[in-house]
Amino acid sequence: MSTTEPQIPTILLDDGRAIPQLGFGTFQVPPEDTERVVSLALEAGYRHLDTAQMYGNEEGVGRAVAASGLDRADLWVTTKLNNQFHERDAGREATERSLEALGGRIDLYLVHWPLAMHEDVARVWEVMEEIRADLPVDSVGVSNFTDANLARLAEAGLSTPVVDQIESNPYFVNDELRESCAARGIAVEAWSPLAQGTVFGDPQLEALARQVDRSVSQVVLRWTVQRGDIVFPKSSDPTRMRENLEVFDFELTEEQMASISSLHNGTRSGPDPDSFDWRG
Repeated sequence: MSTTEPQIPTILLDDGRAIPQLGFGTFQVPPEDTERVVSLALEAGYRHLDTAQMYGNEEGVGRAVAASGLDRADLWVTTKLNNQFHERDAGREATERSLEALGGRIDLYLVHWPLAMHEDVARVWEVMEEIRADLPVDSVGVSNFTDANLARLAEAGLSTPVVDQIESNPYFVNDELRESCAARGIAVEAWSPLAQGTVFGDPQLEALARQVDRSVSQVVLRWTVQRGDIVFPKSSDPTRMRENLEVFDFELTEEQMASISSLHNGTRSGPDPDSFDWRG
């Protein structure tokens, strides 16, 4: 394990726990490659890992964590409840499987999707509250919840999620939902920060990267963290992994930040939560 550990800021969640602002994402990392790739990320200095039951690679994440030699207290592991497990018994059983795969502890557990046709998102949140009370799950939050979904939880008198993991990138800034989360005391995690790679080759971003002598990915990740969001880029290349960590030693000007935000065109990289109902 590398002795060089980058200094990554933390974000204080509403439950009093501090989450590293930048982590390593494992979406689309094949299960057979996960242990190797996550081990490289940990060697590069990542201490925040984001996975999900839907990704099928929790076991590889767990093996990498176990083999790392790192103190588990120094790591933050997030996973997500899959769509077919929203009911109480199924949700608990799925959580227990995730706990076994990840070494017995989950730092942050998210409802992966609200499901457009689900009868009541408040019901799955009640399940999450019970899981947090009964199992070694430290914090609970949601992913892809809209303002209407969040409002239903509040209307039902339930606790407020500490995190909403939502799509946000220069082409889909999602500022209205980000502002709604801020008003509710919910931290935002930005998924698809590089818009599935479509930021590369963008002439406006390339010109800005030349201005600050950084890569396009560093500029976009800096824009994300400077907005106050939590982010977890993914790469299988150790050089790129380290590069993506080097975004806390420079700042973008207000004009540069606005220039990136101006690229917003409403194009999503992933599904729209208002219509997505996949339960596989």
